Amino acid sequence: MNALQPEARLNDPAGWAMAEVMFAELRRIGDDGVGITREAYAAGEQAAMELIDRTARARGLSTSRDEAANLVVTLHGAEPDLPFVACGSHVDSVPQGGNFDGAAGVLAGLMALARLKQDGFVPRRTIKLYVMRCEESAFFGRALVGSSALLGQLSDADLNLPHVKSGRLLRNAMREVGADVARIARGEMLLDPASVDAWFELHIEQGPVLVARDLPVAAVTGIRGNVRHRAVICHGEPGHSGAVPRWLRHDAMFAVAELLHVIDRHWQKAIEAGEDLVVTTGVVGTDPAEHAMSRIPGKVSFSFELRSQSQATLERFHALFLAECDRISSERGVRFDTGRRVDVPPSVMDPDLVSVMRAAIRAAGIADETIASGAGHDSTSFALAGIPSVMLFVRNEHGSHNPREAMTMEDFMQGADILRTALTERAHRA
Repeated sequence: MNALQPEARLNDPAGWAMAEVMFAELRRIGDDGVGITREAYAAGEQAAMELIDRTARARGLSTSRDEAANLVVTLHGAEPDLPFVACGSHVDSVPQGGNFDGAAGVLAGLMALARLKQDGFVPRRTIKLYVMRCEESAFFGRALVGSSALLGQLSDADLNLPHVKSGRLLRNAMREVGADVARIARGEMLLDPASVDAWFELHIEQGPVLVARDLPVAAVTGIRGNVRHRAVICHGEPGHSGAVPRWLRHDAMFAVAELLHVIDRHWQKAIEAGEDLVVTTGVVGTDPAEHAMSRIPGKVSFSFELRSQSQATLERFHALFLAECDRISSERGVRFDTGRRVDVPPSVMDPDLVSVMRAAIRAAGIADETIASGAGHDSTSFALAGIPSVMLFVRNEHGSHNPREAMTMEDFMQGADILRTALTERAHRA
């Protein structure tokens, strides 16, 4: 890997030390014995937000909570009536995840504001750091909750999503931390997009591209959208494994297996045709209350997710998925209940901001190749609201959503410095 120049650490020893301490504390907060679990609207996320709040106030920055209960850290500008520049990410995690997903962007933004405050720099435009709640979909089946709520993109149906284990409704979880659920349910904009000049988000890359390219950072050009079914249920007919011949079976497990096999073949054809598409079934199982080795499964549940940079591709492939469900239902005598469809549209990063980010990368002496994001991010919510948005990826080995995330401090410090440069230039422009 390309290392940070030795003098960079010496030029910002306080920043380096602050980052190490904060990452260590976030790891302590989220340690689950295997990886990191900072559950949304629960103790882990709350403790992480309080840590950021305390640290920001100790460095002379203002803090508050918005009406979606996200944390906002503010460095006041000389002309507060101008649209402000925003940055941020999230601090929640998937179960047994890594320590850098989301948190790296929050700490990079906090370091930028703290450094500018320490240096006595007063930007023309106010700069705000947003620490978003519930970016991950792991617990309520809906991603980008905090940013979507803030920007009028969370529906009343979304608010009725149950917690994957406890069944607690999302609306109740949000109300408990102070969100204005009534306004959110009406789809109101809690943040006027016209009040935001631009949005910046630093995030670890959650795939292997930067490692393969041997680049520490890259500007992001766009983010894949997704179509999700949290729990598709195939209803068949249970029976004795030895007594029911194949031609009389209504086997839910074999029906699901056939469906996923044929969907994989369709996916391969889509890739060969040049379409951008990924398909995932991350959860699958029979009912543990009734399954047995000698029992034909009568019910199998599974998750289904599509991601693409093209909405047309998402719609076409989703229709294909439903058609295959109908065909297999007819042939095997089963029934597929797909449940509610949840969507996040694809988003494109602002070309001018991408150019700004690429210029900051070049100024740091790094090749300025670009990358598209396969994973979803809060930046999507801002881009879909019409706010100019851009992301900066930092190299990270071993992927993400697992305990082996391996961003180096050298790469992080380069990314944090580039983010600060871009924020400063944008906040000081006319």
